[in-house]
Amino acid sequence: MTRQSETETDIVVAGGGLGGVAAALAALRRGRSVVLVEETGWIGGQLTSQGVPPDEHTWIEQFGCTRSYRGLRDKIRDYYRTWYPLTDEARARPDLNPGEGRVSRLCHEPKVAVAVLEAMVAPYVGSGRLRILYGSRVVAADVDGDTVRAVTVEGPEGEQLVVSASYVLDATELGDLLPLTGAEHVTGFESGRETGEPSAPDEAQPDNMQAFSWLFAIDHRAGEDHTIDRPAGYSDWVRYQPPKWPNPLLSLHAPDPRTLENVRRDFIPNAESGPVVADQRADPGDKELWAFRRVLSRKVFRPGFAASDVTIVNWPMIDYLPGPLIGVSDDERNKHLAGARELSLSMLYWLQTEAPRLDGGTGWPGLRLRGDVLGTADGLAKAPYIRESRRIEARYRIVEQDLSMQVRGDRGAVNYPDSIGVGMYRIDLHPSTGGDTYIDVASCPFQIPLGALLPVRMRNLLAAAKNIGTTHITNGCYRLHPVEWNVGEVAGALAAHCLDNALEPEQVHADSNRLRAFQGELVADGIELAWPEVKGY
Repeated sequence: MTRQSETETDIVVAGGGLGGVAAALAALRRGRSVVLVEETGWIGGQLTSQGVPPDEHTWIEQFGCTRSYRGLRDKIRDYYRTWYPLTDEARARPDLNPGEGRVSRLCHEPKVAVAVLEAMVAPYVGSGRLRILYGSRVVAADVDGDTVRAVTVEGPEGEQLVVSASYVLDATELGDLLPLTGAEHVTGFESGRETGEPSAPDEAQPDNMQAFSWLFAIDHRAGEDHTIDRPAGYSDWVRYQPPKWPNPLLSLHAPDPRTLENVRRDFIPNAESGPVVADQRADPGDKELWAFRRVLSRKVFRPGFAASDVTIVNWPMIDYLPGPLIGVSDDERNKHLAGARELSLSMLYWLQTEAPRLDGGTGWPGLRLRGDVLGTADGLAKAPYIRESRRIEARYRIVEQDLSMQVRGDRGAVNYPDSIGVGMYRIDLHPSTGGDTYIDVASCPFQIPLGALLPVRMRNLLAAAKNIGTTHITNGCYRLHPVEWNVGEVAGALAAHCLDNALEPEQVHADSNRLRAFQGELVADGIELAWPEVKGY
């Protein structure tokens, strides 16, 4: 018989990713109690358990994120200054980039980010107002009409905890609470006839979703042999060529996301890369793979500390395309998860044994998995990197023409009267399970409308991560780290605000005076609601 117990809390947050942590912290700062449910052993989601260095915009060091997200970035830098033997020059840099990666002005080891996040939540755990359920997931919901009364959480040993709460926030990576609660939601690609989006197909494609990827970390030990066992499916993967892909996936050639031109990527372990330009506006940074998502640069540390850089492999060559994780049976889902892991290991084996080198040789057998960076024994991330979730049918749906530079031009993105934050990234859609190649559209710096966090019907369920009311297309720029944090932070703040004022989210959204009052609280908390005069890219 399954062991079951019960508890109560003000707010239950399903999913301990960036949105979930930000939501919990926002509610806790306002004096509320929170139960946070996390499926892995790490909080932080895409930043930690999925292994993705921050994907951020050009102005991130000056503006364009919440004060608490900036605090997270500052604390990560302070961790390196406190505990790592940085060079004097690196220590003195206010914009310290420990990995000197090209994708972001702050590339760092996932294990450092989780240490910082755990420190940020520690006081609330100590006070008893925050309970984190690791290795757990929500498996059922008690719904009364339009209200979620409680959720059932299954723990690592199969034990169950029924959590009753006034507010339920879905910050899971795949929007898992939406079907469990009966909330109206969508998956995959909406039709252009429905959304009016220039890049959308004529017919809806609900099973067509962005690829997910299983990341891994490596360093390079010259003169040593760290070649892994040949993956069982390697012979299939080495021949695999996705639709609309110009060559086999396991290659150093791949389409440029913006032009679709087939481009060879450079890969030279521990190469001297020169000055690093981490500015997506000037250079996407993806042509030099070693430095692209490098999270530890030996040059930043005192001589002798690190024999090699460490880089994260999150490249087009490990995007898993044979099928999605949503809308399939458990057996099919497990097959795709195992397939993604095997694809990633096949890419590593190919790099170690067959990849062409500039000197005419093949392979780098000195490439070594660094599971310690990711908190795993096998060298792969704790969880797959999820780019696309189920999405709520929201009170406001964000569409491509709200922010596309081609559509909006010098007018900039649509100004939302219910703005609760800002973000910026190109509309960046990876190849999809439906056979699409990249969709990459220049965008304007945009706002986040409160209406996109509110389901059309449910009264106490809020979207708090990548499951807000975007489309398949606009998810491509709303899914990144600072935006997910902003969304989660506001969801947590809204739940607390409603409890404090005996209101429901829809009442705050529908009444201009109440909305302005809530927006004023957000501004006081350091949440930016509008952009200064800047141009998109």
